[in-house]
Amino acid sequence: MQAAAEYIGVGLLAGLISGMLGVGGGIVLVPALVILLHLSQHHAEGTSLLAIIPVVLAGALSQRRYGNVRARAGLTIGVASVGGAAGGVVLANALSGRTLRYAFAALIILMAARLVHRVARTRIRRMNHPAAQDQEPPR
Repeated sequence: MQAAAEYIGVGLLAGLISGMLGVGGGIVLVPALVILLHLSQHHAEGTSLLAIIPVVLAGALSQRRYGNVRARAGLTIGVASVGGAAGGVVLANALSGRTLRYAFAALIILMAARLVHRVARTRIRRMNHPAAQDQEPPR
């Protein structure tokens, strides 16, 4: 029973963060499953892939009500990702758990660095051009 409560807690946390920040959940779920629930890296990644399905559906449907979903783009990316996901699973299972953990950590660090860089660039732009206060930076 304790394991079920732990999984529910991790699920609620991942869902909250996923809905709030627009992440698919794996960025939160995989570390939580490894660190908090002591799953191996391989088990955490496989479990996360399955767990993300309802998270993504709930988030996408909720965002759709706000008009924030580009259905054609999302479906095109999703269909194209199927082959990549299958290849990624083969690659992940060819790697050791330690190597996979380091690769996952590197991905998170790179994403964090990119976000920090984007925020810094936006702040500099706002300081130089006060009229651009609420505009999103170009992608």
